[in-house]
Amino acid sequence: MENNKPNTGKFALNYGALLGGISVVFALMLYSMDMHYQGGGMVIGVTVILSLAVIVLGMIQFKKANNGFMSFGQGLKVGVGISLVAGVIGIIMNQIMQGVIDPEMMDKAIEFQKGTMIEAGMTSDQIDAQLKMGESFRTPLMQILFGLLFSIVFGFIYSLIPALILKKTETNQ
Repeated sequence: MENNKPNTGKFALNYGALLGGISVVFALMLYSMDMHYQGGGMVIGVTVILSLAVIVLGMIQFKKANNGFMSFGQGLKVGVGISLVAGVIGIIMNQIMQGVIDPEMMDKAIEFQKGTMIEAGMTSDQIDAQLKMGESFRTPLMQILFGLLFSIVFGFIYSLIPALILKKTETNQ
């Protein structure tokens, strides 16, 4: 008898592509409102909610395909995989945004940050020090490396609780 267990990688790829596509649409929406360089609590909140929703959806679908069973490890693999695939798509989109769609994006972001720091009461020396510290993170290589690291770490964090809640092993019957 053949053992047709679902592959966590397939679910990670499919739902990661879904989350990546949603993220691209969200990024283009922010660009159309000239908010793509600002960030902020609302953007972070929407991003977290979208990420959690797609990760949980991917885990639920994996569990259904696996006859109602999913181990904690399988849940983590699906969740982190989804986040990693979506992260790669997001990194590509960000590089296209910075290089083609809005080459002045980094300058706009720096000016926006300066304004925020001035409003927070920082001195010009403090502002200069903050901006100088951030210079090394503006290279494409550093953006790619930190984007991948960010995707893996937050994918792991976002996957912990859903994987614990949704886990069901065949011995738990």
